[in-house]
Amino acid sequence: MIVGVHHIAVGVSDLDAAVQFYTEAFGFVVVQTQAFDSNPMVDSAVNLKNAKARMAMLKTPNNFIELWEYQNPVPNDRRSEPNDLGYPHFALQVTEIDKEYARLKACGMTFAGEPVHFSPETAAIYGRDPFGNIIELYQIESPDIPRLEEE
Repeated sequence: MIVGVHHIAVGVSDLDAAVQFYTEAFGFVVVQTQAFDSNPMVDSAVNLKNAKARMAMLKTPNNFIELWEYQNPVPNDRRSEPNDLGYPHFALQVTEIDKEYARLKACGMTFAGEPVHFSPETAAIYGRDPFGNIIELYQIESPDIPRLEEE
């Protein structure tokens, strides 16, 4: 039985700076940290040899973001474009997208442009965190479009 999406993993070049950004900019909370170095069980689970990395698990309102900084093997920079195959971005549902856009821009995010208001029902904009990962801001006003319930 699948319960739901637990976490989304994001590779970063500086774990400490990423934790600071994600906790300050988005209000996510660190709930777990871990480090490993050449652990045969970890190597087997992730299919790498002599893996060395640090991780921080951050709680969001409805799932987790798992930040990883690998030292070995040396990571490849495979940050993607929105049209690439794989996992090119994650989206944060927001209210008041224009205010969130301005606030996150001040926190160090860069954006494709101003938020696009597609209709009175939705608005969106893609941006990048300070590490180059794509994060979409997505606002939904229509009751006909699936959305997370606000607390």
